[in-house]
Amino acid sequence: MLSQRTRYTIRALLHLADRYGEGPVQLAEIAEAQNIPPKFLTVMLSSMRRAGLVETMRGRDGGYWLAKPPAEISYGELVRLTRGSLGLLPCASRQAYERCRNCIDEEKCRLHRVMLMVRDETARILDNLTLADAIPAEALAEAEA
Repeated sequence: MLSQRTRYTIRALLHLADRYGEGPVQLAEIAEAQNIPPKFLTVMLSSMRRAGLVETMRGRDGGYWLAKPPAEISYGELVRLTRGSLGLLPCASRQAYERCRNCIDEEKCRLHRVMLMVRDETARILDNLTLADAIPAEALAEAEA
């Protein structure tokens, strides 16, 4: 399950993607449009600035904007930056691998193998979708079928 932080981050950056090239977007606009608490949004956007995804300018005409085109920012990158991993179990993580506590030998663990497959398929999808991609409603209907 995605954390609230991850969901807020993606929504805020999608808002900036929609306004890409139009100049700075004020924090209050993002917070109101995306229903994100302003204090939390400030911390989150500062984190994205340190990661090189957002630029900011202070002052009356200041605000936030994407540091690179929306087509260069994948959902996978955002999930990894905010969650740390796409793996549902610590033993299925590429970047934050940990052996599961109270587990049997990984070589014998069928759950481990399934979770590796889930992680790889999740990465394939999220790494190939960017903030510039429009997801048509038909795609959602196909996914639910």
